[in-house]
Amino acid sequence: MRRVLLDTGPLVAILSAQDQHHAVCVDALRHLPGPLFSCWPVITEAAWLLRRDPRAVQQLLNSIGSGFVELLPLASPEATGIAQVMKKYAGIRPQLADAALVHLADRDGIDTIFTLDQRDFSGYRSARKRAFRILPELS
Repeated sequence: MRRVLLDTGPLVAILSAQDQHHAVCVDALRHLPGPLFSCWPVITEAAWLLRRDPRAVQQLLNSIGSGFVELLPLASPEATGIAQVMKKYAGIRPQLADAALVHLADRDGIDTIFTLDQRDFSGYRSARKRAFRILPELS
């Protein structure tokens, strides 16, 4: 396993001990190579979900560039590619964060995603028509 993309669900679960997936995500994190890779739409979504816990939002922001999370750049022209992902999967109504991660996976050749959104990410495909490797494995 090389690089792993980080989605909103595990990020929130790791930072919130009250989250129902906290233990499974913390355990999975121990087995993943660092840093994990993500993007600003994921961070924004996580900050919104954690908004009632200012300490967790502060931890979220401090985790960027600390060896835990590295943000992959998204330049203005890439909005078109993200929009194409959203159009392609309009039937499942992808969130902006999901579409950005699918776009980044295609752009950077990353095929592993740390997500709790198993339903949607099991349906997304890379530009090479390959399914994503989804972690953690939930029962």
